[in-house]
Order: sequence, then structure tokens, then C-alpha cells
Amino acid sequence: MNAPRLADLTTTAVGGPATRYLKAETEQQLVQAVAQADEVGEPVLIVGGGSNILASDHGFEGTVVHVATQGIDVLDTDPAMGTLVTVQAGHSWDQAVLWSVEQRLAGLETLSGIPGTTGATPVQNVGAYGTEVSQTIENVHTWDRQAGEPRTFSADELEFSYRDSVLKRSMEHGSPRYVVLSVAFRLLPQEVGLPVRYGQLAGALGVEIGECAPLDTVRETVLRLRASKGMVLNPEDRDTYSTGSFFTNPIVDDPARLASIPDDAPRYPVLDAAGHEIPGSTKLSAAWLIDHSGFAKGFGLPGSRNQQLDLDGETVANGRAALSTKHTLAMTNRGGASSDDLAALARTVRDGVEHVFGVRLVPEPVLLGMSL
Repeated sequence: MNAPRLADLTTTAVGGPATRYLKAETEQQLVQAVAQADEVGEPVLIVGGGSNILASDHGFEGTVVHVATQGIDVLDTDPAMGTLVTVQAGHSWDQAVLWSVEQRLAGLETLSGIPGTTGATPVQNVGAYGTEVSQTIENVHTWDRQAGEPRTFSADELEFSYRDSVLKRSMEHGSPRYVVLSVAFRLLPQEVGLPVRYGQLAGALGVEIGECAPLDTVRETVLRLRASKGMVLNPEDRDTYSTGSFFTNPIVDDPARLASIPDDAPRYPVLDAAGHEIPGSTKLSAAWLIDHSGFAKGFGLPGSRNQQLDLDGETVANGRAALSTKHTLAMTNRGGASSDDLAALARTVRDGVEHVFGVRLVPEPVLLGMSL
């Protein structure tokens, strides 16, 4: 099959061609595609929904394996533990969440609307609105490229932390040692979602922190909140041509570093994989830091300006790349942007925040063939 450009496989719509392209629709095809490339020493890029990749316009000299495996299976239901569900790696994440809500299985509902495939979620411990996938993952079945055999990780073995896991730490230049084949979740059979942990969501639902709301209502509310920030894919909306949140929320462990952060800056507890608070760690809002460093929504568009740092937005990428007009965390392709345009925008924002607050933001997506 002719190799498509990575621009056609990623939500940013940037990126050059690959040397070779293989689409894997079964677990066996996925393993074979990766193993064959490894046998001849060819670099491998695993792509699912392409929502967490910013790829160079120079392309990828190797094999792109497009994960398109599908399927959800209920393995067992334990009255005390809940229902164990296995989802294939290539299955749309949001479709998996929708299925869980329709089946009245709680645990994933606040993760509605996140683009990409299920196999990508444990790699960076995807999370939103007070929930991370690590809180419901039972195990992850993978192909160990180094050992040439399958390996299943328990949740403990994955060593989850904020936007991180053993799977992510095993990656080299965007290529994983462990290729996710399927993910098993332990969900709770009930009509209401898990207790709400996030203030904005609680307010939108009209409940207090720690209270529950019907599963359908939680999903609908999360989708509405995400759409208002341009975080639900829409081909008609340029604000969604992005990797979503480009920077992770910085975690500060040194109390002295917090002294330079204004008292009114949002602060959040840092949770471990079980959802328990980690003492001494504070999570800051990357979006707040960006905004209060003078980068307003739409920075990068014609006429935009950071008055605080005396920066003309359009000069960064000639208007081709800009912060979303709905949310300052998204670096968006306004049409015709190159990977260098998006990198220049992200670099400008990162350096500006560090200049104002002394906090260096870390990119969330995989940077393929490029760096900031």
C-alpha cells in the first residue's frame, strides 16, 4: 500500500510521508507487521488515532504501522470487584467510553471525547476532569519487541504516574519497546458515575465534589465542556486541528519554587495510580500559566499580541499556527501550517512562561523527527 503522509494520519494535519505503511486490523497482523520490520532493522512508528503525535514534514524513514484492531469483550463480572472488560488497541477511545456508559459501567465516563485509540491511553496515563485511566486499568497486553514475545503488565507493573508509565518510558524517538495489543479495564456496574473530583465538572453538573451524577449526564456534560474548549474533533473547526493539550500541567515538589507563583494561581493535588494524594507535590495549571504570561487565546493569528512580553503573534508563524481561540493549551494548525510552524509557536509559549514564572512546560505529544 502506498504510504500516506503523516499529515493524513494525525489530528494536527502536519507531517511528511513514511517509507512504508501497513494497516493492522487484527492482533496477529499487528504483531507480524512490527516483527517483520524489526527483523530487517527498520524503524517503526505505531499510529492509532494520531492525536498525540507532532511529526516532522521530512516524514518518517521506516515503517508506519497503523493500528486498526477493533472489539470489546466482557471477560467476567465479580459482585465485589466489578466487570472486567478488554478493549482492542485500535478501538476508538471515545467509542469505548460510549459503550461503557450504554452498558451502565462506571469508571470511564469523565474521559469522554478524548481523541485517539484505546491502546494509546495507558502509555501516557490519559486523564481528564479528575480521572486517569490508571484508576480502572487491570492489565495491558503488549508485544515486547526486544524479547520477541507477548507480555502482559499488571497495573502495578506499569508504574503509572501523571501522564507517564513504563510503556512511555520505554519509547525511543517515538517508537515503543512494548506495542499495546489490548487493554483490560475493571468497571463498576451502576447507573451513576464515580464520585466527581473536578470542580469545573461538579459545577456544570450541579453537584458537590464527591457526589455522583447519572452516567449519561456526566458524559454529555464532559462532551459539552470539551467542545467549548475545542477539544472534540471537528473537521469544520480549525481549533481542533491540534494534539489537544500540548503541555502537561507542571508538577512542583519544591515549596520554594511555588513562592514565585501568585496566590490566585490554581493548584491541584497530585494523585497516584490509585487516586490517592501524593504529599508534598503540587500540580499547577499550564493553561493558567500560559494565559498569565500574556498569551491569550488566538495568539499567533493576525492582529494578536502578547503585550506583557512585547511579542507580535503573527510573526511567530505568519498566522499559519496559533493558540486555539477557545483554549490556550492547544497549538493549532490554522491551515497550511508546517511542523516547524507549530514547533515555533510551542517554543515561543514555553519560553515565555519560563521567563515570567520560572516554570518550564513539558510537551505532552510525541515529537517525531523534531524538537522544541
